[in-house]
Amino acid sequence: MKKYQIIFSPTGGTEKVANAITQKWAQVDTIDLSIPDIDLADISFESDSLVLIAMPSFGGLAPQLALDRLSMLSGNGALCVIAAVYGNRAYEDTLVQMEDYAQDAGFRVIAAVSAVAKHSIIHQYAAGRPDSDDCKVLAEFGEQILEKVSAGDFSTPSVPGNRPYKKAGAGMIPKAGSACTSCGQCALKCPAGAISTDNLKVSDKTKCISCMRCVSICPVHARKVSGIMTSIAAAAIKKACSTEKANELFI
Repeated sequence: MKKYQIIFSPTGGTEKVANAITQKWAQVDTIDLSIPDIDLADISFESDSLVLIAMPSFGGLAPQLALDRLSMLSGNGALCVIAAVYGNRAYEDTLVQMEDYAQDAGFRVIAAVSAVAKHSIIHQYAAGRPDSDDCKVLAEFGEQILEKVSAGDFSTPSVPGNRPYKKAGAGMIPKAGSACTSCGQCALKCPAGAISTDNLKVSDKTKCISCMRCVSICPVHARKVSGIMTSIAAAAIKKACSTEKANELFI
């Protein structure tokens, strides 16, 4: 049985979760949906393979860009685990949304995971997560999934969430300040192609998905979102983030 992980991890938290879940899966091939202009149309999976699909939750939903790229793959009945990674507030409809898109792409969902990672914008929430304890728990989830597959149990679990999905909210758009050196890394690695090499300091509001990759990779920390808006958002979700959430397995 071949094993894969399909990840969309602009700031690295989702990748850490995916690597922890698949830690005991032996050799795992990775497909990175965040690569700009990635060609996915010819990627097809073996029907007896096991695939982890991991995405972040932005405001309780998976990034539409990542879902659209997932839709380009051919699952061919491969067994699938979906993982929603969120910043300790709530993942809301992310799992059911991922389940629907995975099934439409031809995957058979046999397990689901919700996992906590450092909030991509408000870094004091879930700081340091996934930590060593998280990774241990997630690795145990991965082992339980392997045991389910070995037992020939390919049933689809019930996952929390609502259909129709909640309405997507507005995101925060980063821009660069005077410290920008015009190195171009933000434009090169933006998953959405929202930054033009002709104008590196701003992001195209019609394309930006507020994934914060440009902020996280800027070598001189020149790109930021509005400090005022960040403070307002931090206050708005403070109560929801005050209790440390646990990772969950639905199997």
